[in-house]
Amino acid sequence: MTPKIMSKITLALAVVTLASFGQTALAQSEKSGVEKLYIMNCGEGVAGDIGRWSPGVNEGQSMDFVDTCYLIKHTQGWFLWDTGIPDAVAAMPNGLAPADPKAVTWKRPKTLASQLEQIGVKPADIKAMGVSHTHPDHIGNVEMFPQATLYVQKAEYDWPGANNEPRFKPSHPVELLSGDKDVFGDGSLTILSTPGHTPGHQSLLVKLPKTGAVVLSGDAVHFKNNWDNRRVPVNNVSKDQSLASMQKIADTLTKEKAQLWINHDKAQRDSQKMSPEFYE
Repeated sequence: MTPKIMSKITLALAVVTLASFGQTALAQSEKSGVEKLYIMNCGEGVAGDIGRWSPGVNEGQSMDFVDTCYLIKHTQGWFLWDTGIPDAVAAMPNGLAPADPKAVTWKRPKTLASQLEQIGVKPADIKAMGVSHTHPDHIGNVEMFPQATLYVQKAEYDWPGANNEPRFKPSHPVELLSGDKDVFGDGSLTILSTPGHTPGHQSLLVKLPKTGAVVLSGDAVHFKNNWDNRRVPVNNVSKDQSLASMQKIADTLTKEKAQLWINHDKAQRDSQKMSPEFYE
């Protein structure tokens, strides 16, 4: 075989190799996005009077509540949305009673730590997280993940807590937001600014490859009946903002052909797959 022919063969092989590499890189880039979503049991409780969440309706009626966290596997890493009731409540036989008897008495049948362990995820594996807002049933385990960058609206972060204390440890890494945020830059996971329940409340739009788009409500709405009737809880910081945020969510559902997953709605959660099962 002459050197000239050898050179042509080498060149041809190089072209094929480069083409193959390019196709592999393209395939990998096309796979960028959310891969899985796990729904985790982050508390179960009983509300003393659901008129607290639906003024003038259901006054004096009790109702079962659930508290939900969501673990999302993205090609760029693990992302946790909300952290639920503190895991320490699992050791309280009578649960965690509220100061207001109309509110929810919470129990913790499963810890978040044990549910992560069940699917082989260590707290240190979670590099990013977000909370819908800073009420205790959503931030109870934030410091289980001291290394995870916390995505939170600046208005929420700056909102004084009890006795004017900060709502998070100042040492916790944080990215302060002023509106919507495309977390990974590929449109698959978008934090939606939905104030009203609290000053910096936010919801989460997740685009799953098979399930499709889902909006995780946070507490923009607490149960389906309130969503259907656009009811605003008495303790929300702004009725006008709450209604505007509900409309923003409704517009997002229409635009993205998305489902609305309501954090505290027991009937809905009872119909869903719970971790260790997952949605794709």
